[in-house]
Amino acid sequence: MKPIMNRKPWHLHRRTFLRGVGATLALPFLECMGASAKSLPRPKRFCTIYFPYGVSMQDKGEDAEWSWFPKGEGRDYKLNNSLQCFEPLREQLSILGGLSHPNGRKIGGHDSADIFLTAAELKGGQLKNSMSLDQLLAEKLGEDTRFRSLSLSVDGGVGEATRSSTLSFSRTGQPVPAMHQPRLVYNRLFGVEADPLAQQRQKLQNSGSMLDLVLEHSKSVRRQLGKQDQEKLDEYLQSVRQIEERVERSEKWLDVPKPQVNSDQLHLDANDETPGELIKTMLDLMYLAYQTDSTRFITYQMGNMNGATSIATKFPQLLGFGKNQHTLAHEWNKKGGAEALGKWDRFRAEQVAYFLERLKSSPEGDGNLLDHTVVLYGSSNSNTHNNRNYPLVLAGGEKLGFKHGQFHKFREEVPLSNLFVTMMNRLGMPAPSFVDSTGELTEVVG
Repeated sequence: MKPIMNRKPWHLHRRTFLRGVGATLALPFLECMGASAKSLPRPKRFCTIYFPYGVSMQDKGEDAEWSWFPKGEGRDYKLNNSLQCFEPLREQLSILGGLSHPNGRKIGGHDSADIFLTAAELKGGQLKNSMSLDQLLAEKLGEDTRFRSLSLSVDGGVGEATRSSTLSFSRTGQPVPAMHQPRLVYNRLFGVEADPLAQQRQKLQNSGSMLDLVLEHSKSVRRQLGKQDQEKLDEYLQSVRQIEERVERSEKWLDVPKPQVNSDQLHLDANDETPGELIKTMLDLMYLAYQTDSTRFITYQMGNMNGATSIATKFPQLLGFGKNQHTLAHEWNKKGGAEALGKWDRFRAEQVAYFLERLKSSPEGDGNLLDHTVVLYGSSNSNTHNNRNYPLVLAGGEKLGFKHGQFHKFREEVPLSNLFVTMMNRLGMPAPSFVDSTGELTEVVG
């Protein structure tokens, strides 16, 4: 046997684990991983963080300092109080103004969150949605991680039509349930399974066998149905096939231990009575999900549009901002209202800045996690009931071709879907269009 030449024994593979009895720990990026890591494609990630009801828009007088949108434009813009926390990240993000979904302008102000990532036209009694951007990306590009995607929100579940508690929608337009309890999210990503391995394997095999029987029987049933019922059955079977795919994926990852992370600094029991800890912990879990490459596509809804009944509506009061979120949003143009809402805007922005800084401070190859992650932060209202001129921040993705450092003011004729096409193309899923797009948003790429 010929000796292996030029082999450096201190070179480790990018995904090297430390293994012990019942424990596996993913190593951070080390210099000695350089040789193998350089040959591997970098993960490309996408994240959306959404908030409801819009922002403070007062741009005259003393209240102008609380306007969400900056003064000026291009590279010579000045951040107001609401977004001042983004100043250290100025070269890693862009402020976007003027964009919206044309189909969103046709619906009520509290209905637009449902289509933030779908751009769909909701009409008729069924209010049928379409596939969201994150799920489309996850379906095409999510094969290499344990979880194709991660859907999170403050309220959890799916909510109700036009007031959904999730940003994610399946190929058939059905809402994807969002998780909202930090401990459950942690357990899903990093927790030890309660069932022994053999028992888990048997459950998956049983589920697979049952699905096979359902799909086989459906062929004979379908032939006896009318066209309309066939369409309904096909939609149902699509959901069954999605379950089948999840079973197959679970089997694939069954023998791969989940990564272990240090949870000492995580407030896993935070809930809607401790909103500061709750939001921060969810953002920490999102960061850990990316750091461990558990998933590459995440959505986080910081509150839904369900008026005063949303869990998040009381957060400003609990945090000392005086009134609930819904009231703050409605009173933005009253005396003192711009500042009151502006301070709430600032709090949310500070949480996002914290998340971005964590990504930026984590080395990855010749850059950092933020360089390979595209983050979209914003709302589908400029202010309450106004579904135009969405307040948006686009961050990260420098190694994917994005360029930042500017405040872009777009004409209303430019649909938000143009940004979606741009992101899809840079994330490795070439797309000529997305719903009502008219091209790429070339201003944000190099």
